[in-house]
Amino acid sequence: MQPTSVPYPLGVSIVGGGDENSGVNVAVYSETADAVYFCVFDDHDRETRIRLENRSGHVFHDLVPGIGPGTRYGLRVDGEWNPAAGLRHNVHKLLLEPHARAISGDYRWDQTLFGHDMNEPTRMDRTDSAASMPRCIVTGSTFDWDDGGADRPPRVPLAETIVYETHVKGFTKRLDAVPPDIRGTYAGLAHPEAIRHLTELGVTSIELMPVHQFVQDSHLLEAGLRNYWGYNSIGFFAPHGEYSAAGDGGGQVDEFKAMVKALHAAGLEVILDVVYNHTAEGNHLGPTLSFKGIDNASYYRLVEGEEDAYFDTTGTGNSLNVSHPLALGLIMDSLRYWVTEMHVDGFRFDLATTLTRQGGDAALHSAFLDLIAQDPVLAPIKMIAEPWDTAGYQVGGFPADWSEWNGKFRDDVRDFWRGGDSLLSTTSQRILGSPDVYEAGRRAPLSSVNFITAHDGFTLADLTAYAEKHNAANGEDNADGESDNRSANSGAEGPTEDAAVNERRGRQRRNLLATLLLSAGVPMLLGGDEIARTQGGNNNAYAQDNEISWYDWAAADHDLLAFTKQLIALRRAYPALRPPWFRQAPNGHSVNTVQILRSDAAEFSDDEWNDPSARTITFVFGFEGGDAFALLLNSASNGVEFTVPPAPHAEWQLALSSDDEQVVAGAVSTLIVQNTSFTLLQSRAG
Repeated sequence: MQPTSVPYPLGVSIVGGGDENSGVNVAVYSETADAVYFCVFDDHDRETRIRLENRSGHVFHDLVPGIGPGTRYGLRVDGEWNPAAGLRHNVHKLLLEPHARAISGDYRWDQTLFGHDMNEPTRMDRTDSAASMPRCIVTGSTFDWDDGGADRPPRVPLAETIVYETHVKGFTKRLDAVPPDIRGTYAGLAHPEAIRHLTELGVTSIELMPVHQFVQDSHLLEAGLRNYWGYNSIGFFAPHGEYSAAGDGGGQVDEFKAMVKALHAAGLEVILDVVYNHTAEGNHLGPTLSFKGIDNASYYRLVEGEEDAYFDTTGTGNSLNVSHPLALGLIMDSLRYWVTEMHVDGFRFDLATTLTRQGGDAALHSAFLDLIAQDPVLAPIKMIAEPWDTAGYQVGGFPADWSEWNGKFRDDVRDFWRGGDSLLSTTSQRILGSPDVYEAGRRAPLSSVNFITAHDGFTLADLTAYAEKHNAANGEDNADGESDNRSANSGAEGPTEDAAVNERRGRQRRNLLATLLLSAGVPMLLGGDEIARTQGGNNNAYAQDNEISWYDWAAADHDLLAFTKQLIALRRAYPALRPPWFRQAPNGHSVNTVQILRSDAAEFSDDEWNDPSARTITFVFGFEGGDAFALLLNSASNGVEFTVPPAPHAEWQLALSSDDEQVVAGAVSTLIVQNTSFTLLQSRAG
């Protein structure tokens, strides 16, 4: 039977044998277009336009014969140009197809990329953009997930998860053990030496900064900079081509899959940082690269009554229209594709609050959240929200089966170790998994993704070495980036030969790492913090695709690395250090217990919790008869004598301390905890 054109799935789908003699079904949704053209480019970059002759509902579709993997293509969409009505069709502009699996080439930033006249924004520009645009690539499904052994996603339980946030390029670009031709690529991250570092460190889940195809901003290129972070997406199905050792001609798809398979074989999950809240097309003065020219008002949220303007809660110029089925369908199709075809294990949603705004306000039962909850492919997958956008802070506002970046953990723990006032109460909440945020909604500590540092802000080394940001390299006169960093330099700004300053910095790094990895919740470690990676005080290195951001393995702090490995090993070995709940079992026996005590081992009174001068606290953790631990914290500027609570099992032994000179010998009733330091004691059961 002769195949017929169908309106679903959207995008370009191979029909037939999948070879160069195959054909494709092309389906493009637009409520406002008059005509849609599938534009094929040959080896000499000559364009052939094929009009999609069929229309089902709002989907233009057709079968195009003679098209196979490797074919380069784009779209053109004809229709009304009327920005005041939200209509921005311009047939002179070559457009990226929204469901393209691979994208090849760069942009030539000039007038041709803009649907409007840059001197008169309401007037259509009639110059052709094809010479300035990348091309989409037809891809086939040839990767064998079973070759050399079937791929098995690790499915790490959330209670055992330790997230490692990293960057595909930055992680291996300066890693000498990786061959030069694959450094900074998906293949580089899959190299055994790269994987060895991750497995020996002990993390379970690798969270990759954006790998969707993104756009290099013209203003950065003009300044001699590049978008390093990648929060400027344009292709939600395409792995970013610049990260592929195989080039961007389609081989990036299989290279990404091979990376995932290698990480899975090592027991490591792959979580993607995804940017569905906006696209690289910007506001009404931005370029026309894809969605604007296809169906502007369906893909983007426009200002009611001023449809030439874009409603923006992302700070980038536009926000996706998550109240429309087209935009929601794009997001859902993309998520399912990365799970089913690329085998990823979870997602971290950039500015996730924007995705919950249907009528303007964030909603717990928004269509976006409800669609994920009922989807059998996505419901079991790790979902992590960045629970804010430019219009609101929503920590604690996501569903119970989601986790959230907990900015309160970062802020309160930083302040505690800086010696801030009146912080015992909030710090104890953070260490216990932020029950003040989550317990009212019957949510577990695992709802909280705890972090001290992330890509956005200081690294751990810089947090303890700089009191001020140093962002001159960004070309914005040091005006960009957060000014209130809750950082401290220990008496000198930046690198120093002062041994006392360096000793205090090292101790503070160990304090912060220990608080992160000994707290209830899901810890997230910023990649490179374990080796004291520095960005020279730059806390907004989004445009530093260079040695400022790339990991300097030659300068690694191996003592800090060994300490971090020891911390992670303790957390993974003992359930008491990663409690899923602090609750009483129905029979009255404690499933998981915690005691919170003063430094003299007495309980706190209500007034003492709010004592602005209090800087010391003891936590005693136990879990179902297993080993117990006592965590003694002292953020004061002087040493403090702690009364050690009775050991539940065998006598207390020293497990770990940020004080290199801490000693615990035999039975102890008191212990001096040095200024700004912690001591962790262990009582072994049986």
